[in-house]
Amino acid sequence: MLPTVSKTRSSISTSRPNAMFPQYLRRIVKWQQMDIEYTFWQMLHLCTAPKIVYQHTKYHKQTKNQWARDDPAFVVVCSLLLAVATVAYCAAYDHSAAHAVSVVISVLVFHFLLAGILLETCCWFLTNAYLREEFPNTCVVEQRVEWLYAFDVHCNPFFPMFVMLYVIHYFLSPLLVAHGFIPAQLSNLLFMVAASYHHYLNFLGYDVLPFLERTFFSLSDWHRYHSIPYLDFK
Repeated sequence: MLPTVSKTRSSISTSRPNAMFPQYLRRIVKWQQMDIEYTFWQMLHLCTAPKIVYQHTKYHKQTKNQWARDDPAFVVVCSLLLAVATVAYCAAYDHSAAHAVSVVISVLVFHFLLAGILLETCCWFLTNAYLREEFPNTCVVEQRVEWLYAFDVHCNPFFPMFVMLYVIHYFLSPLLVAHGFIPAQLSNLLFMVAASYHHYLNFLGYDVLPFLERTFFSLSDWHRYHSIPYLDFK
């Protein structure tokens, strides 16, 4: 008996990510194979012109037949910058070296990696389950959101948020830690802008995929329920 189309397509869609992930992990320890210059170019344009970065994602799909990055340089550089920023905060506000080490590990492992993996796994599942276009023609090649691409979508907006909530916030911290109405509103404004821009870049990451539909629902729903920032009057 001939296999059905759904089984054939599912095997094709799941075999490639499994083969791509070990290669991605092996390249983490090989600096010579990382394109650091292109990584910093992406980081700059994620803060200034994010649509250009996602346009290059389309080119990557056309040349390498995958949406996700095959270069872990972005994750490595983000982790290093995050570690440096955390050390700077610990040097300014912490007096225990042991506690500072635990804070750095906690920020890297839990805040950046594990939280991102958990959230983007949920997004990966939801987009594949509910947002993919259904084609009645069985001859059309089925496309699915790659798990590594979902992780890229997490990493891309994380960097601008890192700039605002770690770098800019650090230099403004002498003002923001003061008591009063103005410091509280500046903190709220900074967090609101960072969260809004993070969500917008997350939306762009899925909106660029041509086989997804109704991606704008997440953007409109978020603005509906998050239009009023949290106000902390002191």
